[in-house]
Parts: sequence; structure tokens; C-alpha cells
Amino acid sequence: MNQYYDNNSTVHKGTVQEHDVIMRGRKLLEITGVKQVESFDNEEFLLDTVMGALAIRGQNLQMKNLDVDKGIVSIKGSRIFDLIYLDEQHAEKAKGLFSKLFK
Repeated sequence: MNQYYDNNSTVHKGTVQEHDVIMRGRKLLEITGVKQVESFDNEEFLLDTVMGALAIRGQNLQMKNLDVDKGIVSIKGSRIFDLIYLDEQHAEKAKGLFSKLFK
């Protein structure tokens, strides 16, 4: 069994799902280790990954593939501008903003 640490330095035993981000030409992203897609539109995706919240910003973004069982998401767009990992405080604010928009 593997050991891993969460943000609070607590030791956990078990299998850790891998988290990889592969970008191809600023137009295609393949992301593994995705636990949940929190929200998305054509300019921004907010993903909950095994390594924390990940915000992706770009132009004409679309979900190309989603495999919930394997935790894989593919996103394509005209151009990808930002990939930002958010700390817990910023992730909660982003989730709150999106929940207000989509009510």
C-alpha cells in the first residue's frame, strides 16, 4: 500500500489515483485524477481533482470526453489560457459563485 499526505499532513494508506495534465498545442487537455466536474462553460471549467481544485480558462472550451469511473476528462477549445490550482478558500469561493449562477 502506498502512503500519501493530504493538505493537513495527515498520513493516509491506500491507493492514490494518479493525477496528470497533458496539454496538446494549447487546444486540447487530457486530465486524470478528476473526482468531480464542479462547473463548466465555454470560458472556464472548475474540476475537483485528487490534488485539489483545478480551474481551467480558455476560449470556446468544450468537454470532449468524460469518464467518471476512471476520473478522466478531456477538454478542447480554440485556445487554453490558464490552468490554476486553487487553495481551499479560493475553491469554495469559486464553487459558491458558480452555484449562484446556475440556480
